[in-house]
Amino acid sequence: MLSELLPAQVFAFLLVFARVGSVMMVIPGIGEAFVAARARLGLAALLTLLALPLVAAGLPPAPAAPVALVVLLLGEIVIGLFLGSIARILTSALGVAGMIIANMTSLANAMINDPTSQQQGSIAGNFLSLTGLLLIFTLDLHHLPISAAVDSYLIFPPGGPLPAGDLSETIARTAAQSFLLAMKLAAPVVATAGIFYLGLGLLARLMPQVQIFFIAIPLQIWLGLVVLGLSLPVVMRVFLAAYEERLLFFIAP
Repeated sequence: MLSELLPAQVFAFLLVFARVGSVMMVIPGIGEAFVAARARLGLAALLTLLALPLVAAGLPPAPAAPVALVVLLLGEIVIGLFLGSIARILTSALGVAGMIIANMTSLANAMINDPTSQQQGSIAGNFLSLTGLLLIFTLDLHHLPISAAVDSYLIFPPGGPLPAGDLSETIARTAAQSFLLAMKLAAPVVATAGIFYLGLGLLARLMPQVQIFFIAIPLQIWLGLVVLGLSLPVVMRVFLAAYEERLLFFIAP
């Protein structure tokens, strides 16, 4: 009955669309809330049509029961969300690094709307997130999650058992690497701020009558912005290298 209502070609498209569409829903840049839902839907459908001939040989036949079809589609959605979340978690390192930089430069209370996370974020975090997103598209690194979605059929064949333990462990490891990456990105400002605080402490001990607070805040902001500007090329290079290295793990050589 189900095979009569759902032709083989439609079933294959629906199965691939479930995984590819889930990836498109959460990857950085394309999966943002400010991108029109129709644009994301159309792009996901177009990529599904392009990927379908490449993965059609490994697709299982349509199940006989509707419940089995729902379970199969849910498994594809989980895999797609997993692949998209890897890229999303890695890019969140820019926002975390920006918040660390804002705390070290007395700009933590200057909050603005972050379009990538749809919440209030620091000025430095918003700047780094948008810069990283721009470089990802400029250097064609947005192709990596799409390639990972197509190559994932070799690692996660449709209809096979979901390795829930491996998926959760990979997500946890990626989150830990994201926090470590954020500390690396903020390291130039953190190191400079540490030396600056040490100098302020010595100045406060040697000259107690000086109002350190009124001197330190403007100088701290200026010094932090200068160091961020000077280290920005290296910071972005480190982020892009980590982003590419992590996603290449899911792409077949």
